Amino acid sequence: MTLLEIMIVLAILAGVMGLIIGPRVIKSFTKSQDDLARMGVKKLTHQAYPQWLMANPQKRCPASVNELGEGEELVDPWGTPYAVTCPPLAIASAGTDGQLGTADDIK
Repeated sequence: MTLLEIMIVLAILAGVMGLIIGPRVIKSFTKSQDDLARMGVKKLTHQAYPQWLMANPQKRCPASVNELGEGEELVDPWGTPYAVTCPPLAIASAGTDGQLGTADDIK
């Protein structure tokens, strides 16, 4: 076998692996972003909000989600700020499309 034949075989194998493995990697990456957004929503709802409520007993709801983060900007894995609505408290991530009120929202 010549070096050229070996390189052609490796190129074909790389192409096949890219078609098989690539979509799985992208799907896994998308799922991990969804999981991170869910964890962020849960953390804000169950940890940050009760702490904020104890520090601000005169208020019922924060004006923005950034009040829960003690000065840091709180954004989901796609770079969109989390949304907060009150009452009752609801914190949401806009999901992959960046638009609230669509099917991919994480609440």
